[in-house]
Amino acid sequence: MAKFITNSLLTLTTVVLLLIAPSVIDGSEAPFIVAHKKATLNRLKSGADKLSVSIDIYNRGSASAYDVSLTDDGWSPEIFKIISGNTSTSWERLDVGAVLSHSFELESNVKTVFYSTPAVITFRVPTKAALQEAYSTSLLPLEILSDKPKASALHLAKRMLGNYGSLVSVISIMILFVYMVATPSKSGSAKGSKKKR
Repeated sequence: MAKFITNSLLTLTTVVLLLIAPSVIDGSEAPFIVAHKKATLNRLKSGADKLSVSIDIYNRGSASAYDVSLTDDGWSPEIFKIISGNTSTSWERLDVGAVLSHSFELESNVKTVFYSTPAVITFRVPTKAALQEAYSTSLLPLEILSDKPKASALHLAKRMLGNYGSLVSVISIMILFVYMVATPSKSGSAKGSKKKR
C-alpha cells in the first residue's frame, strides 16, 4: 500500500511538472529592459549651468518590447528650465539586442545640490495584459552652480604623477639602460691602457 501511494505521488508530481514546464519556458521569452541615465553639467558664459541628460534603453531579453515609453519627470520646474528636447518620449518597439537613446537639455540658475529620480520606462509584452515597468539608473547628486576651487600646482602635479607616473619610470629606466650600455666604463678603459704599455 505504501509503495502504491509513493508511486501515485511520484506520477502526480511528474504530471504537474509536465503541465507547468511549458508555461515556465514561455515565461522566459520576455524582454529584459536595462536603462542607463547619464548627465553632463557645463557652466555657461551667462553664469547658468547647462545640464545635458541622455538615457540609453537596452533590450537584453529574448523577445521584443512594444509601445515603449520613457518618462523622466523628476526635474523640478523651480530649479530647471527645458532648453531643448522633451523629458518624455515613446517608440513603437524595442527589438532584442537593440538600443534606444533619448536626450534633452536643461538650464538652471539656482545654486543647489539636486538629487535626480530614475526615469520610468513602460512597455508592453504580447503575452501579458498589464504594462510592464523598468527604471533607469539614478544620477549622483548634481552640484548646480557650485564654486569649484581652482586646482593648485601641487594638486596638478599629484594628478599628473598618478596618471603618468608608471610611464615616466619605465621610460627613465630604459634611458638609463641605454646610457649604461652605450657609454664605455672608465675602469675598462683604464685596464685597456695598462695592457698597451
